Amino acid sequence: MNLEKEVTDFAITKDTSVKEITDQMYEAGGFTGEKVSLGVSILERMMNEECTTFLSFPACIISTGTRGIVRDLVRDRRFNVLVTTCGTLDHDLARIWRPYYHGYWDADDAQLHREGINRLGNIFIPNECYGGILEEKLQEILQELYDSGIRSLATYELVWAIGDRLDDEGSIVYWAAKHRIPVVIPGITDGSVGSQVFFFAQDHDFKIDILKDEKLLADLVFDAPKTGALMIGGGISKHHTIWWNQFRDGLDYAVYITTAPEWDGSLSGARVKEAVSWGKVKEDASYVTIEGEATVLLPLMYASLLQHL
Repeated sequence: MNLEKEVTDFAITKDTSVKEITDQMYEAGGFTGEKVSLGVSILERMMNEECTTFLSFPACIISTGTRGIVRDLVRDRRFNVLVTTCGTLDHDLARIWRPYYHGYWDADDAQLHREGINRLGNIFIPNECYGGILEEKLQEILQELYDSGIRSLATYELVWAIGDRLDDEGSIVYWAAKHRIPVVIPGITDGSVGSQVFFFAQDHDFKIDILKDEKLLADLVFDAPKTGALMIGGGISKHHTIWWNQFRDGLDYAVYITTAPEWDGSLSGARVKEAVSWGKVKEDASYVTIEGEATVLLPLMYASLLQHL
């Protein structure tokens, strides 16, 4: 047994920086705090090396103010590629044109339905702030693209095409388009934006070329000297990230934030170490799984990372 490293108490004053707090988390030991500190350290090394970086995340956090952190990560080009779900486009675009509102967990959902309000956790989203405005705006954009001669787009090209027509620096899509950072959406039809593309295609010769997305990901991983990923939540976003990295013998760096348990066998609950067995993360990779909720952990880790970088 290694008994050389002693547990150290926190020493925090009113002048202590976020960086100093996360550094102290590692020395303090104790459960998730140590993992948060390790995660920041891994991300710092990943971003300071010649490394192709992936950010994967679910749509739900984009309905909250955490959207601002993802936007800043894209604006500042901290990641080379994003992998996410269609709902990310839905929420990011809808919030350009309409507000979302604070709600509460124990609301009467039947009453909300009668009033035309959708509940996402403790966020309230009126119908006119979501489906209605997305249909109005996206059909115009799709028609403009079609009239210009475009008949097929990869999902990342669709994101850029929409972003090129936005004028809102608060938007993830805006900055992804401006910097030509690919946003890959494997489940593009699982959301409002995908549905609008489907409706448009009913009377137009227009399609989404998802295999072009896969070609992009293949080129990225095969050409990368190293790869690293910050993965928030599970599902298709996480799996698409680790799936393609297995073809280069796995990620060199991996930080995973999850609330899911591993004992049900789900990918969302699978710790990073499980991916080592599949060759999706290298045996000697630097990695950590941090159990916790992203709207709490991501702001803390982002603030610390900025001070480290």
